[in-house]
Amino acid sequence: MNVYDKAYELAKSLRECEEAIVLKAAKQAAEADSEAKRMLSDFRDRQSMLQQKMMAGEEPSESDMDTMNKLYEVISLHPLVGSLLEAERRFAVVFEDVNRIMGDVLKSIID
Repeated sequence: MNVYDKAYELAKSLRECEEAIVLKAAKQAAEADSEAKRMLSDFRDRQSMLQQKMMAGEEPSESDMDTMNKLYEVISLHPLVGSLLEAERRFAVVFEDVNRIMGDVLKSIID
């Protein structure tokens, strides 16, 4: 068994899983709609600014977090944006599960 072949097989499986296919279609649909694209772009920009603050050691204010939560609720109401966000969430669960499994293997080797 070649570990690298298995890694490429895993990557292919992730690309072809239902969650990835749904995510790709939802992303294409949202990007094709100017309103959805604008809403997502604005949300991602704000999200990025908050992450940059956090990486710089700055704790986001309660007001900032409240604004982001409200904005998320509002943009989620748009059908295409809501579908994309849900598809991202579902794929993230799969990806996190795979990472956890890989982490467990590493732990078993190191411990």
